[in-house]
Amino acid sequence: MGAVPSDGRGSAAGRALLLGVRHHGPGSARAVRGALDEARPRVVLIEGPPEADALIPLAADEDMRPPVALLAHAVDEPGRSAFWPMAEFSPEWVAIRWALEHGVPARFIDLPATHTLAWDKGVGADQRGDGDQGGDGGSGGDRGREGDEGREGDGGEGEPSVDGLRVDPLAALADAAGYDDPERWWEDVVEHRGAGRRDPFAPFAALEEAMEVLRETYGDAGNDRDPVREAHMRLQVRAAQREFGDGGVAVVCGAWHVPALRRRTTVAADRALLKGLPKVKADLTWVPWTYRRLARAGGYGAGIESPGWYGHLFAAPDRPVERWLTKVAGLLREEDRIVSPAHVIEAVRLAETLAALRGRPLPGLSETTDATRAVLCEGSDVPLALVHDRLVVGDMLGEVPPSAPAVPLQRDLDRLQRRLRLKPEALERETEFDLRKETDAERSRLLHRLRLLHVEWGEPTASRGSTGTFRETWRLRWEPELSVRVAEAGVWGTTVLAAATAKAEADAVGARGLAEVTALAERCLLAGLPDALPTVMRVLADRAALDTDVGHLAQALPALVRSLRYGDVRGTDTGALADVAAGLAERVFVGLPPACAALDADAADEMRGHVEAVHGAVALLAEALDQGEDPEHTSTRRHGDLRGRWRGVLRVLSLRDAVAGVIRGRAVRLLLDEGELEGDEAARLMGLALSPGTPPGEAAAWIEGFVGSGSGGGLLLVHDERLLGLVDGWLTGLSAEAFTDVLPLLRRTFSAYEAGVRRTLGELVRRGPGERGSAVGAGFVRPGFAAEPDAGRADAVLPVVRLLLGMDAAGQLRDDNDLLGVDG
Repeated sequence: MGAVPSDGRGSAAGRALLLGVRHHGPGSARAVRGALDEARPRVVLIEGPPEADALIPLAADEDMRPPVALLAHAVDEPGRSAFWPMAEFSPEWVAIRWALEHGVPARFIDLPATHTLAWDKGVGADQRGDGDQGGDGGSGGDRGREGDEGREGDGGEGEPSVDGLRVDPLAALADAAGYDDPERWWEDVVEHRGAGRRDPFAPFAALEEAMEVLRETYGDAGNDRDPVREAHMRLQVRAAQREFGDGGVAVVCGAWHVPALRRRTTVAADRALLKGLPKVKADLTWVPWTYRRLARAGGYGAGIESPGWYGHLFAAPDRPVERWLTKVAGLLREEDRIVSPAHVIEAVRLAETLAALRGRPLPGLSETTDATRAVLCEGSDVPLALVHDRLVVGDMLGEVPPSAPAVPLQRDLDRLQRRLRLKPEALERETEFDLRKETDAERSRLLHRLRLLHVEWGEPTASRGSTGTFRETWRLRWEPELSVRVAEAGVWGTTVLAAATAKAEADAVGARGLAEVTALAERCLLAGLPDALPTVMRVLADRAALDTDVGHLAQALPALVRSLRYGDVRGTDTGALADVAAGLAERVFVGLPPACAALDADAADEMRGHVEAVHGAVALLAEALDQGEDPEHTSTRRHGDLRGRWRGVLRVLSLRDAVAGVIRGRAVRLLLDEGELEGDEAARLMGLALSPGTPPGEAAAWIEGFVGSGSGGGLLLVHDERLLGLVDGWLTGLSAEAFTDVLPLLRRTFSAYEAGVRRTLGELVRRGPGERGSAVGAGFVRPGFAAEPDAGRADAVLPVVRLLLGMDAAGQLRDDNDLLGVDG
């Protein structure tokens, strides 16, 4: 087996070659490969769950591209899961690949996942507590607990603890060497010195000696899981020695564990530690992983600061600094920053000079970062942040072959992703779908179905330049823990469609309020779940009939009406939905006026929001009922003129003194905007609301409702001096005490206006009633709105409108050449 040094300790490991590593360390990975090439073991034992032995051959598949992770989850509780991540530069991955390339068996020897996943239910200790940074890392798996949105949890992978203190082996060794930065120490002693080139076993002997001192100092670091794991590993090493011979075994594990594997123990003692451990049935597979999830900032206990940088160091055949800064330059050029080859040359020189001044063998990440900031980023941290995010951390997403085990739901999702050409990516990106195109419509339905299953691959966002229903914008980003969410959702069905349908039906039955059911109905339409709609509609009708809270009804109506818009674009029959929505609107009309009386300020403000939402919903609902409906259709005959009845409700709200001022003011404004109220009548109602007999607070609330944020009220005051004069006169007539009381409300109302509107209003008030006309621009003849439209002013904008629409002076559309100014 080559020159394997004898330990001479009579240990449990005997003459087995123990290769203690730093997880996700490229220096350790290179050293492992060199040691295995020299030793030529007959079997390679690796820290990891033994149930994954059958998955090892998949690492040789051409479709397997790290970073990847072993995923274990409890069969009966998929949310209880654990990950064992590996990158191309992880020593474990290098050991697996070496064994496959040389036809040597590879086996995992850590505590089985069946115990690891059950640990919390049993002894209740943290899953891992090995020394991550300097010597160990992720053998115990990176757990994703149920209910934490798939984050890996703390994983325990980090530093062992002693009396509540955390022990970081890498930091302890760096501190002993006089370094204040553990990463910089590791780079200097391992990454930049070609550890193991002369003696491939020397780095492991030195690291083992250091870890032995730390274990003597800290013992098991208060972690009751490590002794159990190490007992299992010792038993597996003994079994391999019996099978392959004492000198034919190589073990790749976290360096923190090496002293424990050397320790002299009895088989009976080790078996006693494993007796009675809790168990759960577990399934394992390979899943894609990302560099971002290897980063410590992502919450991974065994994480490293710079996965992208380490991947570069491992892959670069030579001149790593020059190649790295060339990558940085390429990224900055993609972002339209001016970076020339001369910049790269100067950045390399600066990095090398900094390394020499700091006494380092080669430039490290700190030197290349300083050079990047000074030369390529011209001293700015803004582009440097992009370099850190995209290159130092990186956005690489691994791939696993289709032959990897997976739950049926995952296989169906993979099939849909391939068919729709919607590839998962670690880098967040925005994409737009035109729902009139069948492929885009299917992509939209898939993402909406996954959201129903809590697989948050995509998040809808506002579409740029379009408010219609034919376009959707999504922000997509695939996170590794979504594989766990897919496994959890597998209980609902074997396909995405079947699972989303079953989940929607269950959510409808279990919904706690009417608004939840209406929102669910909207989501079912977006997701294209016709089989779930009958159940959802039945529950919706039952809840709507039983709910007497007008606030709940008003809150539910907008979502229900929005759903009607999706019938045309998504090809969904929404007739039943229209009937329920119209009936809900009728109940709101009847119950709203009494519900708006005798409200405190907070309740009145909330109810104003409901009034606004119902106003918009009624317009959409009436349009939906009118478009293409047969006059003899049941819903048309039953519900008639919804708009007219709603305007009647608004008139009642605007005139009833018992209704809160903010609601009365908004009702008047809505009627004015609809053309149902003349300007003189609106001015009369404002005058009544601002009369001396009205309490100042109530008057201020009326003003907020009438000209408050989001209603364009500022422009209304600019162009209608009657209304502005009423507000001005009321305000100047307040007593000092009353003014102080209403000031916060007025400030909230007027501060929401745009700066230009506020400035114009200030000018109007400063100039006074006799001179205000000049402030509102040429063509302003008299205060207030004119009796008829000014045709001359309207005609002035027609050339611009024709230009925007691509029309000529005669109103005919021009061809593309005309628009571009091209002859012929």
